[in-house]
Amino acid sequence: MNITEQRIKRLISHFHLSDMDLDDSVVLRFMPGELILQEGRDMEYFLLVVSGKAKVCSASADGKDFLLCYYISEGIIGDVELMTGSHIANATIRAVTEFICIGLPYRKYEEKLKQNLLFVNDIGRELASKLLRSSKKSVITALHSCEERLCAYILFTEQEGFFLETLADTAKSIGASYRQTFRIINTLCRDGVIRKEDRVYRIVDRGELLSRTPDFYLE
Repeated sequence: MNITEQRIKRLISHFHLSDMDLDDSVVLRFMPGELILQEGRDMEYFLLVVSGKAKVCSASADGKDFLLCYYISEGIIGDVELMTGSHIANATIRAVTEFICIGLPYRKYEEKLKQNLLFVNDIGRELASKLLRSSKKSVITALHSCEERLCAYILFTEQEGFFLETLADTAKSIGASYRQTFRIINTLCRDGVIRKEDRVYRIVDRGELLSRTPDFYLE
């Protein structure tokens, strides 16, 4: 996927950064499965998302990952850290599809970004939106079955009609046991919704998969 200079300028303008000296900004491209941020580690870049999907997870005390959300298309990574004055990533972010960002060296641009009132307003709206989505998802996730969460996860992470995630990672991401996840995968295969091909799964009946997914997960 090519990223044009015009697209970069449009994104920078969208976040009211056109008047800033961004000579040290870089375009970063992550491939599926590649680590973007590691929870607990120093942040090198503040990121403006150009395109792609990435899963955002937080680790529990016992070392298990819990899926928080996805960044899809445009967005900001590092807004929480910026506004709390932290240089440490508060979540782990990993690319699901090819993921493209504009990276601003965090320590160099930190104060400049905070002094940009229009940008800070953008940050406020972004954080408010994330809070609302997170609160709503926490409630709805608690009310939906493992099968519904798994179907949503398959749709979010699919790549050209294939589900490539391991069952172990999938179970951790949707908050289910490996045994539950394995059983539901087998049910989806038996019902003709997906089909196992070697070590991956092909989506066979997308309509049925969608029907088993809560609408909220597709917003």
